[in-house]
Amino acid sequence: MQVFDIEDEDERMAGAEEEQRQLGGAAAHVGRPRASRQALLDAAAAVFMASGVDAPVRQIAEKAGVGVGTIYRHFPTRPELVVAVYRHQVEACADAGPQLLTESATPEAALRAWVTLFVEFLATKHGLAGSLHGSSAEADALHAYFVGRLVPVCGALLEAALKSADTPALIDPYNLLKGIGNLCIGASHDPKYKADHLVQLLISGVLSRGAE
Repeated sequence: MQVFDIEDEDERMAGAEEEQRQLGGAAAHVGRPRASRQALLDAAAAVFMASGVDAPVRQIAEKAGVGVGTIYRHFPTRPELVVAVYRHQVEACADAGPQLLTESATPEAALRAWVTLFVEFLATKHGLAGSLHGSSAEADALHAYFVGRLVPVCGALLEAALKSADTPALIDPYNLLKGIGNLCIGASHDPKYKADHLVQLLISGVLSRGAE
């Protein structure tokens, strides 16, 4: 199993020392709630979106309001942390679909809102392959998980939006997500490139009767 790099290892040692100090004063903190795994994953996702998956663990700890040792206790290696964040974000994106379809003013609004979440998820995903250190089997498993969870959600949103717009389906949900992913390539390295705007234009085209 691949461990964290040298910088991470330094942080691990510092985190262990910090945790020992915290344990030494544990009696003074009886009853303090522990950071939940979900809170750690939310913090890691936010940091990964801003700084990439190679961001120092201390940034994640600061964002979550915990010690570095807490991060290492939950996720001993960087690949474990990155994969956990990836799965966490996939589930959040999948769960958002039905909720948006119920709460949004129109099916089109629901699709557009969900696509925005999907674009944000892709930003978190940036650098995933490198963090797995060439583990093609794990990458393939994650891709299958991604497709299995998100394509049906996208399909339901797309179908509802097309029906509402009285527009024939000219693209399937898998290829729509693939197209969105391609539009987002390189966006993290070019602040002038507005991938989210292009994605919304793509949705306008998909829902346009003029595309017939």
